[in-house]
Amino acid sequence: MNSVIASDLYRHRGLKGTLGLLKGLSYPGFRYTYLLRKVSQSRQKFIASCFYKVLLRRYRYKYGFEINPDAKIEDGFYLTSHCSSVIIGPITMGKNCNVSHSVTIGRGIAGERKGRPTLGDDVWIGPGSIIVGKIVIGNDVLIAPNTFVNFDVPDHSIVIGSPGKIIAKENPTKDYIHYKV
Repeated sequence: MNSVIASDLYRHRGLKGTLGLLKGLSYPGFRYTYLLRKVSQSRQKFIASCFYKVLLRRYRYKYGFEINPDAKIEDGFYLTSHCSSVIIGPITMGKNCNVSHSVTIGRGIAGERKGRPTLGDDVWIGPGSIIVGKIVIGNDVLIAPNTFVNFDVPDHSIVIGSPGKIIAKENPTKDYIHYKV
């Protein structure tokens, strides 16, 4: 098992090793993340790539997760195991990020925010949140449930509401992000 998959596995209740992998594969969020990483890693191997893409598509329909394989997601990604729509385009996301159910992260199609978001390290995204446009979400940011974000967010902040309001707070993700890598 490579280090990226091992770090994603560890984020699911501290699981490690082969037995941890077998248990982790019983969680829909980790299973989808595992296949997403395998698709990204096997691009040069045609048969393996096709196999993992077919499985990824199957789980996309089964669980409602849809993450673009071109998304640059660093180590320690945690995708909730609550099966509900999660849509993530080809974005850039830092380490130790949590994505809850019913989340959309995508591109803005017009205006000054046309483009895709960039998320820093240690970002927790609550259920029902929407993040769109060419924006930068800083490190150690908590995005509260049902929040709409289409503006830059500084480090060490909480974003709440629709339209979102930024509240500066030291270590806002402390009790939300567990088993950091």
